Amino acid sequence: MARPPGPALVRAADAAALARVAAEEVARRAEEAVAARGRFAIALAGGSTPRALYALLADPAAPWRERVPWARTEIWFGDERCVPPDHPDSNYRTAGEALLEHVPAAAVHRIEGERPPAEAAAGYEAALRRAADPDGSPPRLDLVLLGLGADGHTASLFPGSPALDERARWVAAPFVPAVGAHRITLTLPVLERARAIAFLVSGAEKRAALGRLLAPGTPSIPAARVRPLDGALLVLADRAAAG
Repeated sequence: MARPPGPALVRAADAAALARVAAEEVARRAEEAVAARGRFAIALAGGSTPRALYALLADPAAPWRERVPWARTEIWFGDERCVPPDHPDSNYRTAGEALLEHVPAAAVHRIEGERPPAEAAAGYEAALRRAADPDGSPPRLDLVLLGLGADGHTASLFPGSPALDERARWVAAPFVPAVGAHRITLTLPVLERARAIAFLVSGAEKRAALGRLLAPGTPSIPAARVRPLDGALLVLADRAAAG
């Protein structure tokens, strides 16, 4: 099978402009999904980069909050740290404080990072399987937001992780030596079913990894292995990252 096409790069002037570009992308995809299928399913990214995006989506003075049909929006997460939901490192807490506490989303599917890693992964996979397509395939998320680490990782798919080769399980709980802890992460079978994937990349420390993400040919970093089989692939990057 031919490898799906590479990503389209959208440059923003700085981190604030990147958040605005990303907010427009989320709002547009939400409007289109609800018009076409009656609901919008989005997977949120962790880390610091998307925080400004979440704040814009929640801001009643910004144009994007009213454009997203929250009552028909389902929230998922791409990955989670193995911590309780009120822990400072929790992706759920970050998204909750910036966005979820301020909008009436129809459903929020939290990864229960306070449980043992294997149990947390199994519980989240069970939720995904309840939302599976009729043929048993992973649900088609309308938009997956992803970050990019300086080492090329995305979600919690790190270099050398066995989770990168997982095809049976939709959620994995690999031990990540680089951080000295387990992480809970969606696997490629779920990510590649997305109707659209958008990488959010900010900062000069990400420039080398971004170059490898955009490079044609054999993927050299985990993020470059994320390719929708039938969907859009975008990279939204600020000038510091994109050059």
